[in-house]
Amino acid sequence: MRRAGPARDIPPPLELECLKVLWAMGRANVKDVRDALASRRNLAYTTVMTVLDRLVHKGGVSREKLGRSFVYTPLLTRDGLRRAAVRELLDYFFDGSESALMEYLRRVPETSPATETRSAAAAAGAEDHRIDTVLL
Repeated sequence: MRRAGPARDIPPPLELECLKVLWAMGRANVKDVRDALASRRNLAYTTVMTVLDRLVHKGGVSREKLGRSFVYTPLLTRDGLRRAAVRELLDYFFDGSESALMEYLRRVPETSPATETRSAAAAAGAEDHRIDTVLL
């Protein structure tokens, strides 16, 4: 079950993918967005239409009727979402401290999250083993 929390400024992944298409194209209809996403994701027309409709209701894109279809234009900017994402990262992981984030980026080597998780789990396992040895 998902816990209710504060609304995020960062759109969910599929909404963000649709926004990236709109940023690249400037404006597009559902078919254009779906076609642009087709190389990465096989989505139904109605799925893309629903995602774009959600973005309209959230104020992320505007919609204009052109003939029989709607044309969508991004209102959110890439730079604005980047700022929001960095702010969220700062708030949630670094207690709002820009200097703590910068220090972290300076001292952490480039590793993938999966590698880091495995390394942490291995270190924890080794530590648990040492504790067990000491306790016995």
